[in-house]
Amino acid sequence: MAKEPKRPDVPDDLLQLQRAAEAARRAATAASYSPEAWRPWLDAAEKVQRAITAHAAATAGVSRYELEMAVKQAAKKLDEAEG
Repeated sequence: MAKEPKRPDVPDDLLQLQRAAEAARRAATAASYSPEAWRPWLDAAEKVQRAITAHAAATAGVSRYELEMAVKQAAKKLDEAEG
């Protein structure tokens, strides 16, 4: 029987950055496209990606991809719980 891989721990700062990026995405896509309207979303997404990459690089045995997926899932669960 195969063991399920252990999910990386999700630091609160990464969780908050992901939630901010998602909020910026919702705001950007709520109206017609314009570069100015989308800039906050793109900046927030870039910030969370840099933070995930840095955290994974600094943490032994943590896959950047697995960390990103764990962060996104944790943020989604928290958003759904706050509904």
